[in-house]
Amino acid sequence: MSLTRSLSVSSLSTLFGIFLVSILIAGCSGSGRVRYESPEEAFQKGKAFFDEGDYTKAIEMLQGAFDFGRTHQWAADAQLYLAKAYRANKEFLLAANEFTRFTQIYRSDPRIPDAEYELAMTYYDRSPAFRLDQTDTERAIVQFQLFMTRYADHALVEDAAGRIIELRSKLALKQFNTAELYEKREFYGAAAASYEAVFDRYYDTDYADDALLGALKMYLDFAKLSAPNKIQERLRLAEANYDRLIQIFPDSPLVKEAEVFYKEVQSRLDSASVTTGS
Repeated sequence: MSLTRSLSVSSLSTLFGIFLVSILIAGCSGSGRVRYESPEEAFQKGKAFFDEGDYTKAIEMLQGAFDFGRTHQWAADAQLYLAKAYRANKEFLLAANEFTRFTQIYRSDPRIPDAEYELAMTYYDRSPAFRLDQTDTERAIVQFQLFMTRYADHALVEDAAGRIIELRSKLALKQFNTAELYEKREFYGAAAASYEAVFDRYYDTDYADDALLGALKMYLDFAKLSAPNKIQERLRLAEANYDRLIQIFPDSPLVKEAEVFYKEVQSRLDSASVTTGS
């Protein structure tokens, strides 16, 4: 009986050992980790994963290239593709960091202009809906402007200019929306100032003529609620915004609507002049 028990215990121990080894082997094979023996191998495998669209594995392999330092033959390529992989994987802040690192470390690389453009694109990618915080929108504009200044003859300059206009339009819309909210709440002074800010900051967007019309209307409404000694001042501000509208945007479809409010402004100015004797 003791011999039988000993054999049974031994057999169970052996089986358990085999089972444990099997688990370890399965775990290693299931980890999906690809080994590399050189920076070139790490880069080539990373690029292959990138081309296949497996950006997570690409990032792992490309980072592996730096196990061998940052001065070897494949380092610049690995750095650039690492940044691209993060961007393709929608990890935009990490992408921005890696593009910045590429431009700082490999300054003589001929791909620097393209990397700087992609750096701007990472902030463009992060630019949110107009109602949200627009910090990344403003960063994108700055980066695109730097790109255009540094590489005026680059093929992507026209594209960068278009994206700046798009982003500035988003900022204009946010400011315009603020003015509309003030208007709805009947804070006419704040609304007028906000509409003027749209024109002053974003005169090159589609919201510029709308903003001048908004400022005209709000100063008129503000004047109606003002103390007698403030009426003329605010009507003059309304008049000034009308003048800017017809001078800068004479073909705007809003001019006819603005003329209606302008006539009321003039009528009230005449009345105010009679009242004050001026």
